[in-house]
Amino acid sequence: RFSDEGAFAISFEIEVHLHDGSDVLSVGCKAGISDLLLAQEVWRALQLQLSEKKAPCKENERVKKSVADLQLDKLIPKESLNHLRPKA
Repeated sequence: RFSDEGAFAISFEIEVHLHDGSDVLSVGCKAGISDLLLAQEVWRALQLQLSEKKAPCKENERVKKSVADLQLDKLIPKESLNHLRPKA
C-alpha cells in the first residue's frame, strides 16, 4: 500500500510516461507496480467513471418524476371543480 503522497507521485509519473507514448504494462514496471495492482486500479478508475456518468441520469429521472407528480397534483383539483359546477 502507498501513502496518499506516494500514490499521487506514482500516478503523476504514470501519466507522464503514458503521455510520452509508453504502453500501460511498461509504465507499471517503470513505476514498480505489479500487473495485477495496475489492472485493479484501472478497473476501479473505470467503475468510478461509469458511476459518475450514471449520476446525472438518476437525477434527471428524479426531476422528471417530481414534475409529473406536481402536474398531477395540479390536475386533480381542476377535475374535482369540474364535477362540482352545475351543467348548463
